[in-house]
Amino acid sequence: MATTIDGNSLSIPQLYDLTHDSDKTIRLSNEARRAVIKARTLVEDWLKEDATIYGVTTGFGEFSNVRIDLKDIEQLQKNLIYSHAVGAGDPMPDEIVRAMMVLRINTLAKGYSGIRLETLDVLVGMFNAGIIPVIPSQGSVGASGDLVQLAHLVLTMMGKGVVKYKGKIVNARKALREAGLQPVNLSAKEGLALINGTQMMTAYTAFTVFEATQLCKLIDIAASVTLEALKGTPRAFDSRLHRLRPLRGQSDSASNMRKLLRKSEIRRSHMHGDPRVQDAYSIRCIPQVHGASRDAIKYVHDTLSIELNSANDNPLIFPNDGIHIEGGNFHGQPIALAADFLGIALSELANISERRIERLVNGSLSGLPRFLTTNGGLNSGMMITQYTAASIVSENKVLAHPASVDSIPTSANQEDHNSMGSISAQKAYKILKNVQTVITIEFLTGCQGMDFSRIHPKKKHIMKAGIGAQAAFDFIRNHINHLENDRVLHNDIQTILTLVRDGSIVKHVEKLSGQLK
Repeated sequence: MATTIDGNSLSIPQLYDLTHDSDKTIRLSNEARRAVIKARTLVEDWLKEDATIYGVTTGFGEFSNVRIDLKDIEQLQKNLIYSHAVGAGDPMPDEIVRAMMVLRINTLAKGYSGIRLETLDVLVGMFNAGIIPVIPSQGSVGASGDLVQLAHLVLTMMGKGVVKYKGKIVNARKALREAGLQPVNLSAKEGLALINGTQMMTAYTAFTVFEATQLCKLIDIAASVTLEALKGTPRAFDSRLHRLRPLRGQSDSASNMRKLLRKSEIRRSHMHGDPRVQDAYSIRCIPQVHGASRDAIKYVHDTLSIELNSANDNPLIFPNDGIHIEGGNFHGQPIALAADFLGIALSELANISERRIERLVNGSLSGLPRFLTTNGGLNSGMMITQYTAASIVSENKVLAHPASVDSIPTSANQEDHNSMGSISAQKAYKILKNVQTVITIEFLTGCQGMDFSRIHPKKKHIMKAGIGAQAAFDFIRNHINHLENDRVLHNDIQTILTLVRDGSIVKHVEKLSGQLK
């Protein structure tokens, strides 16, 4: 069944699901169709009156003071797309492009843009047919939205440029014809309506924050495995402690840790006679660090949920009032700041995870065999996994530098403040992928460490970890074996990374430990 798009109720999980499943289709709600027609009727009335409307009967940007003759209105819109399709760099991922299409459809469906219904139907038809425009990733400064990338999208609606269709790169006109669609001849206001908006940066950030939300549970699970491997204490997760600093993320992370570590036989084996009063920060402060990132991710999620269903082109048309208003809803600053914040929050999760990896492989800190191998010298064990984690964390520190603090004026200073949100969003997306790899390495080393720590020091029998930590350990051990002698660990990392990204670790753990926050 097709998902109904109405301009007002699209959610981040819904967007993610729509664009990661090529079989998903969409349809405009009847209310949206009526709203689009109503706004377009007003545009047509203004054209009959030869009214002065930015981007409709005037030029664009610095040329907004140039009056356009009515006979050149359609050429104006075509020229807008041709002149703005100047992207550079590698093509964007297919799922991001599909998300851009859905987001643009959703914005236009609100009925404040003045586009013709038949033009919008072509974009809907392209999505449903699986036609994916090939769009370069560079060129947006994130102020009048993602003009360059959206122009490349519209170019394919016009039968220009290239698309992915049925697994091949083909001419856009050919793909449209095979899908039973006619190329669009843009009319008044339509080019502007289609390219003013934040759809690229919103797509990247929405995907990143969706996966980041899942990551919050995952990193708590990884940390619980590490704690058991290091024979840490769960005392720092006591609910009484966290009630005295009732930050939501901190409290939720502490609650997860208590749930994951319940009924730990490993803990009981070293409760008495352990000289350590408290663990290092990377263990003891798990709720405080993980929780702060959780709260940042929640802020980004809330901001993006609003942006998904916002009208963000210019000018906006208000059919009930019979007016148009030139403004700046296309400006990407809200998304730029959110994406930068998201990148920073995710980088911190990798930072603390890498510190736990170091404690696991460092025999002088862990009490475990050096580099988690019993035959050191001949074998290097898990030594170099920490190198990889350190390398990725260092890369994240560069990527986490905020792009939103920069602004380069464009259009002869008519557009004198730009958000650079597209850069913020793409950096956050890359940071997310890096963090997933670091957490994967923590799982790899944590499970190797647990292989040693779960052997009772006196009785020599195998002890159980906490319910959640044990579930994660068993699930990963079903996919990769204990490292006895050196082997190519890249393969192990890729195996676990797949489990990290597909959500199966969290699902398995929650079956046994109960729902995590």
